[in-house]
Amino acid sequence: MILVAIPLFPLAASGLSAVLPGRRAAAATTFVGALASLLASGGVALRVARGAPVVAVPGWLACDGLSALVLALIALVGTASALFSWGYIDERVGGGHGGRERLYYVNFNLFLFSLLAVPLLLELALVWIAVELTTLLSVFLVSFDNTREALEAAWKYVVLTLMGAAIALLGFLLLYWGLRGTGGGAYTWAGLAAAAPRVSPALLGTAFLLVLVGFGAKTGLVPLHTWLPDAHSQAPAPVCALLSGVETTAVLYTILRLVPVVAASASFRIGAWLVAFGLLSVGVAAFLLIQTTDCKRLFAYSTVEHMGIILAAVGLGGPLVAYGAAYQITSHALTKAFCFFASGAALLSTGTREIDAIRGLIRTSPPAGAALLLGGLAIAGAPPSAVFLSEFSILRAGIAGGQFLAVGLLALFIVVAFVAIMFHVNRMVFGLPGPAAPRAGLPAACVIALVAVAVPVVLLGLYTPSVLHALLQRAAAAVER
Repeated sequence: MILVAIPLFPLAASGLSAVLPGRRAAAATTFVGALASLLASGGVALRVARGAPVVAVPGWLACDGLSALVLALIALVGTASALFSWGYIDERVGGGHGGRERLYYVNFNLFLFSLLAVPLLLELALVWIAVELTTLLSVFLVSFDNTREALEAAWKYVVLTLMGAAIALLGFLLLYWGLRGTGGGAYTWAGLAAAAPRVSPALLGTAFLLVLVGFGAKTGLVPLHTWLPDAHSQAPAPVCALLSGVETTAVLYTILRLVPVVAASASFRIGAWLVAFGLLSVGVAAFLLIQTTDCKRLFAYSTVEHMGIILAAVGLGGPLVAYGAAYQITSHALTKAFCFFASGAALLSTGTREIDAIRGLIRTSPPAGAALLLGGLAIAGAPPSAVFLSEFSILRAGIAGGQFLAVGLLALFIVVAFVAIMFHVNRMVFGLPGPAAPRAGLPAACVIALVAVAVPVVLLGLYTPSVLHALLQRAAAAVER
């Protein structure tokens, strides 16, 4: 029953954060709850990587390679974000607003609870509910600063993603209709996959496109991506790490789950649709990266790019590309979390998010400057980062499969994004600081979180542990078509 306990740890931490006295009790409780989920998720991932099935409630709660990978990433980023919040929120809110600080941790834990539920659930109606809970339970975190800009970003986030949810719900209803038309069966991922060859191809294709568009809004796919840079520029940095690093991944997970289901219909060219949507997102994001003026928006547009890369990779087809997509999911989650921690450190050190106002950060705040430089290099895909390895694997496998046009466009957009990110990061880190550039030390919890996430970001570019390799292979098998 360890699967049942994983999301219950942050749920219990949310209740304790609301009632325990003292300013730091909520932060400590949140970190302990997230750490417990991480340890349990790590144990599940190890069992799945070794080939042992993990089933809590048959037909309702279980983990395979893909869900175990996403679950472990959510728990890891959640734990790091809880630790970073310990210093960041205390610094931003200050000691006179204990009630507001406690409210942050209550909402943070509820958000983490909803994220952990998504990959654990098998029944599609419950999956849809869990995905929508991630919006409803995170909107108060997006608007945490309570400024006009934050409230506007929160409303935009809710409106666009809930509109997408309604569209996705139509897709889920069509899938249920198709399942009933085949004589019934469990409305789970496995039940759909078994019934798919007997479902009308037109119905399958229509349902998938509705889910792709609807949940694509939540994932940040173009053209329904516009909420993402606004929300990420206004939300606290540790919340951005969750939103960008794992919320988008958790929702993309639900889309990827449908790929082998719809691929059972030979007449629906699912690969072409995935490549088209993926390349559109990568291309638009690459050129938006050039003109952005906000440090956190820079990494938000990078998320749009990475979601497009994963989608396009799965669309190319084949086991090697699927493995590269699974590696991209992993590298994106860890690296993007680190990038938003770095942007949070820069904000604490300079008091601004504006790229033009941040100069010479490596001199005014060496820890923040070093973190921003490492994050920029890693997320842009500079060798030997984990993102470089995953993107190189995708491009190499695509060329081997003869997908020259798609691979060529993907490579072009990746290069444009690399140049844009490094252009902005170079100016912020190495530019000449202004005469009144503030100097501020970073809270110890923020530094520890930065170092803790930097370790896997660096190491995964140099070495892939055998356990992770096995887990990635199993995750790739779940989306291979």
